[in-house]
Amino acid sequence: MHGTRTSADIWSAQVVAMGLSGHDCVAVDLPGHGTRASERFTLAGALETIDRAVDGCTSPPLLVGLSLGGYSALAYAADHQAKLAGVLVSGCSTEIRGKPLTAYRRVSHQIARLLRPSGGTWHVVTDMLAALSGHSVLGDLRRILVPVWLVNGRLDPLRFEERRFLAARPGTFLTVVPGAGHDVNTHAPIAFNRVLLDALQHLGAPHLRPARSAASPAA
Repeated sequence: MHGTRTSADIWSAQVVAMGLSGHDCVAVDLPGHGTRASERFTLAGALETIDRAVDGCTSPPLLVGLSLGGYSALAYAADHQAKLAGVLVSGCSTEIRGKPLTAYRRVSHQIARLLRPSGGTWHVVTDMLAALSGHSVLGDLRRILVPVWLVNGRLDPLRFEERRFLAARPGTFLTVVPGAGHDVNTHAPIAFNRVLLDALQHLGAPHLRPARSAASPAA
């Protein structure tokens, strides 16, 4: 699942890499994005989208999400983990709340209002912020029993609570990719794909336990 104001197309490097490695891979458009740009984003709509994709898999999949897609993935996994093998998310290692959120929502609303006559898509941001306001991703994380991987770009501002996330769910894997920003899968596709393939290999070896990070050291 992709981030805000993007689409399933951001996963092209991962879809190719997974196919070459013999893994089926499905990238979806969330409501309000890509082929579904005419819709409005809601968290319920995102969860329904994920559920349809998961139900279409022949075996429990590794659920992968970036930013908005990551928040949506964790929310889905908290209530549907019996359908999943694991979760790998990026760019969502902080709670969306407090005064900064209120200010950002106010600015986003004004931008959306100004762009509406020209057909801008900034309203998706306001929809996203409204959907996540008051939602606790840490609460979701604490409820997930399947393996969880956090993969963040070192320059991503949304990783500043990642240590709190690790403390909330001991055993969570963390990889911080040097030189990458928020869109870590496109900024550093080779590094991201390596972690993704390592996660899939881990899930194929049930004797392994997520007791410590098997990926590169975090910073």
